[in-house]
Amino acid sequence: MPELAEVEYYRKQWDPGLGQKILEVTCREDRRIFRGIPAGLLPTTLQGARLISSETHGKQMLFRFDKGSLGVHLGMTGELYREEPGHTPAKHAHLILRQKKQDLVFSDPRLFGRVRLETGKGEPTWWQDLPPDPRSKAFTLAVVREALTRRKGTPLKAALLQQEHFPGIGNWMADEILWQSHLKPMRKCGTVTEEESQILWKTIRVISRTAIRIIGKDFSDPPEDWLFGHRWKKGGFCPRCGLELKRDEVGGRTTCWCPHCQPQ
Repeated sequence: MPELAEVEYYRKQWDPGLGQKILEVTCREDRRIFRGIPAGLLPTTLQGARLISSETHGKQMLFRFDKGSLGVHLGMTGELYREEPGHTPAKHAHLILRQKKQDLVFSDPRLFGRVRLETGKGEPTWWQDLPPDPRSKAFTLAVVREALTRRKGTPLKAALLQQEHFPGIGNWMADEILWQSHLKPMRKCGTVTEEESQILWKTIRVISRTAIRIIGKDFSDPPEDWLFGHRWKKGGFCPRCGLELKRDEVGGRTTCWCPHCQPQ
């Protein structure tokens, strides 16, 4: 599933359409990604509208038009990309915003994503009261401590995946954060010390910002000395100590860690 940095990368794929009008809207409204949007409302709202701006928050995207706003969540397999104007839609292209210079496409083979529509000019209700972005000043040490306190009996890996506390953090980022923080994924949140929570907070911020800078730019891989490039290799070894990495299921997700660098 695309995480914070991958979502930022996909958001930018529609940047060439900024300032341009939508000449035609093609959408397969019977698909579940459009649930909650009345039939015909999306084409009626966006046709003739001009794309003004876009931003991300965690795993969500918001595209602002002069006639409303479009929210996009990529789910597990969603993608945003551009095609030549007037192209023939691919099988899994469920939304196409046709412009003079390009077609803006949302594709989702497994249909786990979601499209939302706000017809007014104000801030959409689903874009209000969002938790602090890990890269923002609002994401303080107190935010992390509160999350750990609320989830005392929850394994750290599972807690990091909770979007109400750590928006944009997904499976690989959670593994990376815990590895770089020297914290075992199975440890309960209530056992984390004040010093460890400070390390965790700083690591979340560093990894989020670095991922945005590298992956969010052109989908390049993170630094070679991160866990990222080793976690899925069969018989992979820890890039820090050289010992074999371990894998297990934590919080319903496959988890990779180093038993030496992340002791209990």
